[in-house]
Amino acid sequence: MKQIIILLLTYLLASPVFGQDLAQLFNDSTPKQLQPVMGTFKSPQIINGQSNETIHKNDLLFVVMHRFGDIGGELGGFQTFYGLDNSSDILIGFDYGISDLWSIGIGRTKGAPNGVNTNQKEFVYLNSKLRLIRQSTDNRTPISLSLYGNTVVSVMQKSEAANSDASFQSFGDRMSYLAQVIVTRKFSNGLSLAILPSYVRRNYVSHMDVNNLLALGFGARVKLSPSMALIADYFIPFRSSESTDYFLEQKGFHFYHPLGIGLEIETGGHVFNASFTNSTAILENQFIPSTSSSWNKGEFRWGFTITRTFSLARDGF
Repeated sequence: MKQIIILLLTYLLASPVFGQDLAQLFNDSTPKQLQPVMGTFKSPQIINGQSNETIHKNDLLFVVMHRFGDIGGELGGFQTFYGLDNSSDILIGFDYGISDLWSIGIGRTKGAPNGVNTNQKEFVYLNSKLRLIRQSTDNRTPISLSLYGNTVVSVMQKSEAANSDASFQSFGDRMSYLAQVIVTRKFSNGLSLAILPSYVRRNYVSHMDVNNLLALGFGARVKLSPSMALIADYFIPFRSSESTDYFLEQKGFHFYHPLGIGLEIETGGHVFNASFTNSTAILENQFIPSTSSSWNKGEFRWGFTITRTFSLARDGF
C-alpha cells in the first residue's frame, strides 16, 4: 500500500498541471520584490544639469563636452562661422561606478570667464553622485532621488587685477563647491522630468558678487524614437537684488538664466547629444552664477556631449 501511495504522489508532482498549480501557490504566498524604474534618463548628464542616473559598478564612463561660440549677436554671425571658430568651454572627464548606486568622477575644464563677475578658468574637479531612492514600477515609490556634489579648484595663474575673483590670496580662494538634490520621475516611456534644487559656494568672488547662491533647476526628456529623444534643462539662480542692481547699474551687466535644448542619440555604448544653450560654461559652479548670454540677442551656442562606457570588471575583458 505504501508503494502505491508513493507512486501516486510521484506522478502528481511530476504532472505539468499540478506542478504549475503548486508553483503558483507558492508565488502567491511570497511578496513580489519591487522593481525599480529603469532609464529615466539615458545619461548622467541632461545638457547643463545632472540627471538621476549613475553608471554600473566597475564601469568607467569617458565624457567629452564642448561649447562653441555665439551663433548670433556681436560675437557671432558669419565672421566666426556662427560660433564654430571659437570654443567657450571644453570638458574631458571620467566617472567610475563604485556600485550600481554610487559613482565618483574626475575631470578638467577650460572654464568660461565673462570678464566681469568672474575671471576664473582652468578648472580641475572631483564629483560624486549617490542614488538614495529609486522610483518603482508599481508607483509605491513615485520618484527617484539622488544627491550630487563636486569640488572644483582653479589652477590658473593668479591675476593681479583689483577686485577680480582670480586675484587669489590663498589656495582656498581657488575653491568652489556644488551640492544638489536631483528629484526625477518617469511618467511614461516617453516622458521624464527632473527638479534640481542646488547650492553653489564660491570661496572668493569679485566685488559685490555673492559667495553663496541657491538655484532651482528643471530638466525634461521626451522620447521621439527608440534611439532619439528631445532633452532640455533650465536653471533659476536666486541672486540678491543688491548684487544684481550693482552689476546692472555700475557695470551695465546682465545675468541670465541658463537654458539648454538638445537632441539625444543613443547608439549602443555611446550616448551623443547635440544641444543649444546660452551658457558658455559647463560646470554648475560657473554657469549658475555667471551666465551672461541672452537667447534673445542670439548669444547662444551649439554644444555637444559624447560619452563612452567601458567595463572594468574582470569578465568585461
